[in-house]
Order: sequence, then C-alpha cells, then structure tokens
Amino acid sequence: MSARPLNIICLASYEKGAEFMREAKRQGCNVYLITSESIRNADWPRECLDDVFLIPDDNKKWRLNDVILGLSYVARTIRIDRIVALDDFDVETGAALREHLRVPGMGETTARYFRDKLAMRAKAREHGVRVPDFTPVFNREMIQEFMDRCPGPWLLKPRSEASTVGIKRIAGPDDIFGQLDELGDRQSYYLMETFVPGDIYHVDSITSEREVVFSSVSKYGKPPIDVAHKGDIFTTSTVEHDSEIERELLEANRQVLKAMGMVRGASHTEFIKAHADGQVYFLETSARVGGANIVELVEAATGVNLWAEWAKLECADPVGSYVAPQPRRDYAGLLISLAKQEYPDTSAYNDPEIVWRLNKTYHVGMIVKSPSRDRVAGLLDSYAERFKQDFFAFKPVPDRPTS
Repeated sequence: MSARPLNIICLASYEKGAEFMREAKRQGCNVYLITSESIRNADWPRECLDDVFLIPDDNKKWRLNDVILGLSYVARTIRIDRIVALDDFDVETGAALREHLRVPGMGETTARYFRDKLAMRAKAREHGVRVPDFTPVFNREMIQEFMDRCPGPWLLKPRSEASTVGIKRIAGPDDIFGQLDELGDRQSYYLMETFVPGDIYHVDSITSEREVVFSSVSKYGKPPIDVAHKGDIFTTSTVEHDSEIERELLEANRQVLKAMGMVRGASHTEFIKAHADGQVYFLETSARVGGANIVELVEAATGVNLWAEWAKLECADPVGSYVAPQPRRDYAGLLISLAKQEYPDTSAYNDPEIVWRLNKTYHVGMIVKSPSRDRVAGLLDSYAERFKQDFFAFKPVPDRPTS
C-alpha cells in the first residue's frame, strides 16, 4: 500500500457487495458507499464504511447529473482513487463518474460493451466470436430481412436490463410489429435475436491487466428464461473439471473479455451450447459478479470469494500487483426457488454436503458441495423435486426490476 490509504467509492443501487466492502477495509482502504435513499436502512456492513452518501431515487433510477455533482462535491475533501460499480445498473454511472473525475478504470465506451446487449453482440461478432443472429430494431426493412433470413421463434430483448427482465418470445412475423408499436419511442432500446435452444453455461472470472487469472465454469439446470417466465427451480452447478466443454468455455470467455476490452475486474459471462449444431454461442457478459448467489456457489467449489478477490484487485497498489489465489477443485450445486412460506423450514434437508442455506423471506435455497460431481448432480435432482412439493411458488418475472 502507498503511504496514504486508497479511497474507494462503492456504487450500489441495490443491496449487494458487502463482502467487497469488508475486504477493501481489510486491505487498508477507506471505503465509502453511494446508495439509494430507499435502501439506506439495508444491512450494509457499516462497521467498515467510512461514510455513506445517499442519492434520491425514482423507481431505482438515479439522475446521473445529481450523482456527478454530489460526488464532485465530496471530491473537494476526499481524494478519490477508485470508483467501483457493484451492480449491473451502476456500471454506466461508475464509468461516467470516472470520466468526469479522471479516476482510473473502465470508461464509458468500454462500459457500453458490458451493459448494452446490442453493442456487446456487435463487438463480439466483429472479433470472430460466435453469437446467435440478431438485428437492431431501428428499421422495419432490416427487421423484415432478418425474419426472412432467420426463421422464428425470436427473442425481443431490452438492451440494458439485467437477467431475463423484459425479454419477450416472438412466435412469428405477425407478432413483432405489434410488440414494437406497444413499446412506442422505447423500441430502439431493444434488439431482436434468433432463439437458439440449448444448454446455458456461465463463466465467472477475475481479470487482472487484461489477463483472465481466475475462472469457474458452471451450467444452469434449466435455461434462466424458462425458470423466470414459466416457473421452475433455479439450479446451477460446476461443470466437470478438465472436460472438453470446460476448456471450450474458458477459451470462449477469454476471447469475449479481450474483445470487450476488460482490463481488470470481475465478470459474469453466459454462453449457450446449441442442441442443433453443438456449437457454443456467446449470449452476454457483465462487469460485475454474478447474481442469484452465484458468488456463494463459486466459493463452495473453489474456496474463492469473487467479491473479496475483486476488492483485493481494486486495492492492489501498485496497480498490477494482484496475485490470484489457487482454487480448490471441488464441485458445488445451487438451488433457489420462491417459496409459499414466509420462513421456509429446511430442517428436513440434512445431508452433510449442504454448506449454505438462503436466509430470505418467501425464498428457499441451498448449496451442496462434494469432491464428486455425480453426488452433486444427484442431490440437485432430488432436492429440486422435493422443493416443488415442499416450497415452490411462482411469480412471473416483471417487465422491469423491482428490487
């Protein structure tokens, strides 16, 4: 560390990243949080925060100029060394703040590739990364050409939402223009993509000085879009170590992050292995850790906490001195579901492989860990069926995020 502790500004418009803030404090940094007034009383790690700055929020959306003016005022008395966006919706805000205050890190052009699904697809394709065929929806003639070239069904996707929020399936040509008319002036904020049936994977990584220094590859049980829109148990688990699919996805992930210009930070990148041709296609990436308790899944399998490693990376002084940990090679599986009970009782689930349980009202979830991938797969299958009987509830995904 330098003689002066680094001052790190954490942006969090949703409650997350507590372990990042704790680790940054353990690394000797001063840690400041910018968050929304509506979640000022959330369970933030206040013991390691040097100050908290609150932003008025309207439906969870910050006014960028307010944040710029507010942090510029803070900068009069605090020398800001790092600005870290802990949630997908904060990535562009963080980039704009770095540009304005000339703080090192990802700028606005690069941030666009990690937030805008149209930009990231176009960039990936420019660099030879295989993607499902897609089109912007600016021009009706281009849309018609796309539909003539690529038979349906298709997906209509918001360019800058997270997870599966706002995604709509389009069955045929008669449906698309009505959907676009409903969007009105917002339609240019969407893209249209060929629906590719297949198995969905995610690669969760740490990048330091343009080199991917840690990655963990996992496979979703059911595609997240089916879980969110049709209702099912969300599951994901570590893929077989040293398998062909692991090697293929590690290389694809490296190519994607290089194409997008990732210099340092955490990322969560999703791919699909198509049933039709067996090829791997890039779906999307993000400059943050994975949601839905994927951090806990990765830690169970590898011993590496992505929040903590990201904090160590940001706190490394001099820049580039970060050294990635040597991961374990266990297997882990995660299950999560909405629950019909406010406080689900999971005491009947008592296998020794259970290493984590979700503590959230009207939700149920757990992680199992084992040196055996078959044991993890067996427990996931068994527990998913039991969850359906004991707890399962379904609420359709909203058109926009609610929390």
